[in-house]
Amino acid sequence: MAGQSRKWMILVATIWIQAFTGTNFDFSAYSSDLKSVLGISQVQLNYLAVASDLGKVFGWSSGLALMYFPLWTVLFAAAFMGFVGYGVQWLVITHFISLPYIMVFLCCLLAGLSICWFNTVCFVLCISNFPANRSLALSLTVSFNGVSAALYTLAYNAINPTSPELYLLLNALIPLIVSFTAIIPILRQPPFEPLPPDGVRRDSLMFLLLNILAALNGVYLLLFGSNSTDLTSARLLFGGAIVLLIFPLCIPGLVIARNWYNRTIHTSFRLEGSGFILVDPDDLELHKGMLAHEANREGYQLLNDDVVQNPVKTVAVEEDDTDESCCKKLITRDQLEGLGIEHSLSLLLSRSDFWLYYIAYFCGGTIGLVYSNNLGQIAQSLGQSSNTTTLVTLYSSFSFFGRLLSATPDYIRAKVYFARTGWLAIALLPTPFALFLLASSGNASALQAGTALMGLSSGFIFAAAVSITSELFGPNSVGVNHNILITNIPIGSLIYGFLAALVYDSHGFTGTKSMTAESVVCMGRDCYYLTFVWWGCLSLLGLGSSLVLFIRTRRAYQRFEQARISSNVIDS
Repeated sequence: MAGQSRKWMILVATIWIQAFTGTNFDFSAYSSDLKSVLGISQVQLNYLAVASDLGKVFGWSSGLALMYFPLWTVLFAAAFMGFVGYGVQWLVITHFISLPYIMVFLCCLLAGLSICWFNTVCFVLCISNFPANRSLALSLTVSFNGVSAALYTLAYNAINPTSPELYLLLNALIPLIVSFTAIIPILRQPPFEPLPPDGVRRDSLMFLLLNILAALNGVYLLLFGSNSTDLTSARLLFGGAIVLLIFPLCIPGLVIARNWYNRTIHTSFRLEGSGFILVDPDDLELHKGMLAHEANREGYQLLNDDVVQNPVKTVAVEEDDTDESCCKKLITRDQLEGLGIEHSLSLLLSRSDFWLYYIAYFCGGTIGLVYSNNLGQIAQSLGQSSNTTTLVTLYSSFSFFGRLLSATPDYIRAKVYFARTGWLAIALLPTPFALFLLASSGNASALQAGTALMGLSSGFIFAAAVSITSELFGPNSVGVNHNILITNIPIGSLIYGFLAALVYDSHGFTGTKSMTAESVVCMGRDCYYLTFVWWGCLSLLGLGSSLVLFIRTRRAYQRFEQARISSNVIDS
């Protein structure tokens, strides 16, 4: 019974790790100062943002490390990489030391790599401790990665709101402190204990409670993340955010109290009648059998649990029985036969569905990430420099809500079933709307609305991507296949950021400008107008790709759900 409470302690520890290690999202808060100190152009600043994203290309190294070293070693290696990467940048921006541009670039790369290593540690902890509810555990913990920028903004306001370089010092120190805090429950990780059917249902209800608490965290950060008027109120607000993060520790207490109640007090209360059932008891044996087979691979593979549910309503659009047109032949050519079929690297790269998915991500979530990297310069060009931290908090909070919403298919599938690729298409809708809104108006309200929509859309895509990759191309290959998918992030960061920087610098030299050291600061709507238009057009391409992907895969999702329904009918 103690093991059941300890696994919830581990989940809380992963929430803390994720909440304070999304340090790449606050880049825009100090990027203008870093650019000024280094005396670099916008193009060169973009390369530093790309360096942070390039860490994802080497994310496989964390899985390799877990094959030879214990989990706690990988955790502290990640903390040390972040400490060095951000710490050296802080020394540079505060003029303690002077480094050539290439060394700062390598520090950004090291800091980005640390984030991937932290993520891998959290994924492994969720998978090994919640095999029956791993998708819920992953979606919950990954969601907290989106609030990092808002939390760091609160800490910044509580310490010294006039020193943007403080972000770099916090980025270096806080993940290291959190790692020391989280090490105790990680070292006391319980052995795997198969759950009875009612135990799985109770865990699902616990996850529902944790998601409600997470939503409260998001609302709190959205309302108070950057609204402090003085140092005292800022410190109180930061303390309130920490209390909300500590509050999930009540969950292990609830588990212990529940176990005591069940042992000492007889009750006829049962949860079997609950309509909130995400995992069918019949699927438990499958998870038990898979666990031993996957034990040596969980260090770097994120496995999605496709589990049997109660009979549900399936939402799908029936295809016409008319003669096949050229367009229909294109849609039906080489369609997936079903979900969960394992794809080797060569098969994956030959699949049209993979490239549609790649384009949808490349022209959707990646644009949102590049937008957040440029948010500091966007605000500055529109005369909103004083609101940069507010915008960073806004993007962070709505990214968090988007990540939480990515669990919607798992929570409502007992009532209505909709292909996850369809949810991806819906999630991409706000991106072009936001970008064209930003292009059409440069006022503060449009900037805030566009930033919120960009955060909401990209947050959903980032969190849902692992599950989609697992469903379309196989759960056992998801570690490799998903790493191939996210190569679009550094590529997109380089291309989108480079084009935005070229437009920015060109208007900086020909329009209104101010010189600080050797850097150029562009002012006015023209600095990003063409960038927003081009990004908006590309996001429409991503939306179109996601719609085609949905049309091509909906039959596979429908067949999968019909098979589950038939299985339930036979079993009953």
